[in-house]
Amino acid sequence: MSIAYRIRVGGSLDPSWSDRLGGLHIAHHPGTTGTAETLLEGRLEDEAALAGVLNTLFELMVPILSAERLDPGATDSTARSSSSR
Repeated sequence: MSIAYRIRVGGSLDPSWSDRLGGLHIAHHPGTTGTAETLLEGRLEDEAALAGVLNTLFELMVPILSAERLDPGATDSTARSSSSR
């Protein structure tokens, strides 16, 4: 069973990095402070896969702003963080 995650990072990542980042969908949006941010969203097989994505971002020196595990069955537009429970 895979788990849905949303990772928010500073800066802009090219969508071509998706394969190297666990196949997560890459979308850009303006950040809350006016700087560019990138959202990585999708499903990963397990926490080891999540650790691999986070390690890759660290190695690329991409600032990780947040990482959320999303509720089961939530869609990208209605997902809520289960970590706030």
